[in-house]
Amino acid sequence: MKKYLAEMVGTMVLVLMGCGVATSIGCGEPAGVAATALAFGLAVVAMAYTIGGISGCHINPAITLGCLLTKRISAKDACLYMVFQVIGAFIGSALLYLLTSNTAVEGTGANDLQEGVTMIGGLLAEIIFTCVFVLVVLGTTDAKKGAGNFAGLAIGLSLVLVHLVCIRYTGTSVNPARSIAPAVFQGGTALSNLWIFIVGPFVGAICAAGIWALIGCNCDKCEK
Repeated sequence: MKKYLAEMVGTMVLVLMGCGVATSIGCGEPAGVAATALAFGLAVVAMAYTIGGISGCHINPAITLGCLLTKRISAKDACLYMVFQVIGAFIGSALLYLLTSNTAVEGTGANDLQEGVTMIGGLLAEIIFTCVFVLVVLGTTDAKKGAGNFAGLAIGLSLVLVHLVCIRYTGTSVNPARSIAPAVFQGGTALSNLWIFIVGPFVGAICAAGIWALIGCNCDKCEK
């Protein structure tokens, strides 16, 4: 159970800190965008070095799917990882909702289509940027070709970069668990558009796994 609980705690921290900054500061101005991007990236770095040795620190169903497709995790563990990630996200959102309900701050940092962005545009943004993010995860954590102890830092910085680009389109999810819980608490269009932030990241993860299978294969034939 330790690795499942670690995923729950890690996802809780990610949602609480990342969505917390997005809610407190907002993403309407460049400073808010930068602060939110840094919050999510730093939360990933912190958790990577906290629970990475226990669970691998996926804290994202899209990453777990990518690891499943590249045969780094069993189907049983993948399913339980996802369940506990969503539970952790709900705990983080519940704590944030408790705070905002007793202050002048509103919202839970839920993802939604931003002004002028169509449904197709939002879906494409989530697919593209999740693919990039999961590809970084698969590459930096590869047993032979990876970044070793620097993997957590590289992953966190890549999430900062993804947020800086994608916030304008969808508020940046690239993580179904991060989107599900805040949308349930916030309701409205965030909830009706939630499917985009589930389908998009999962499709992006599938694409990333396919790309890594082509360029990162460790079989003897490819190594030669």
